[in-house]
Amino acid sequence: MSMILSASVIRVRDGLPLSASTDYEQGTGVQECRKYFKMLSKKLAQLPDRCTLKTGHYNINFISSLGVSYMMLCTENYPNVLAFSFLDELQKEFITTYNMMKTNTAVRPYCFIEFDNFIQRTKQRYNNPRSLSTKINLSDMQMEIKLRPPYQISMCELGSANGVTSAFSVDYKGAGKISSAHQRLEPATLSAIVAFILSLLCGALNLIRGFHAIESLLQSDGEDFNYIVAFFLGTAACLYQCYLLVYYTGWRNVKSFLTFGLICLCNMYLYELRNLWQLFFHVTVGAFVTLQIWLRQAQGKAPDYDV
Repeated sequence: MSMILSASVIRVRDGLPLSASTDYEQGTGVQECRKYFKMLSKKLAQLPDRCTLKTGHYNINFISSLGVSYMMLCTENYPNVLAFSFLDELQKEFITTYNMMKTNTAVRPYCFIEFDNFIQRTKQRYNNPRSLSTKINLSDMQMEIKLRPPYQISMCELGSANGVTSAFSVDYKGAGKISSAHQRLEPATLSAIVAFILSLLCGALNLIRGFHAIESLLQSDGEDFNYIVAFFLGTAACLYQCYLLVYYTGWRNVKSFLTFGLICLCNMYLYELRNLWQLFFHVTVGAFVTLQIWLRQAQGKAPDYDV
């Protein structure tokens, strides 16, 4: 039998549950899906505003708007158009009932639990589609889903639940790449911005010296070709440090230390072409940027509310 089993209203920025249906099914499969609710609530800020997660015999659908996400659990054969129309009704009613100031300043989980009354009434209507009198709305929703289908979340994007890694996550070799693509870094500090500019400056200086070395080589002034390689490697290393400072990647700290090591090796080879102050400047900037990369880590986990 196709039906809606439960629904929740969750704040996007930190995963705080604002309201939820209180009569969810107690079956083993449904209880298993609750852990996915909790995992998704921690990743809402990193996911598109309309998503579906398929968990075997059940689907989890949600939409997000104005900093609030509306999530529901239904059986796998429940029609998509009805699921997202249900969520759309929850969204409209919640926005009408509560202003953004209340939702943004809420500190206690389930502080809008009275909204469960509306969730229950709407769920009963949608579990009996013959009683629905919203054919026009369903037609509009069908067209919207067709033009902009929900993003399909894979199990490997969720990582582990309650300390137990999903079997999909273990088997799928690219899981780390997928999850890191959605990972966000902490806001950049003033020192990180300065480090970014200095690294760009060092890269530009290396690039200019590299072109001068090419010019000298073409004029047959006896310039060593390896100097050209060293200058351009130094440029690439500086630019890559800028990239690591801005974006999250797997093994980010290790990559930053290896890149700093390459900068040191390049400057050691260019010892005869640079004075001590120039060498000190390039190595110090490289070390400073590496430190900033290490300090600017991925954003911490959201509080572990019992969603």
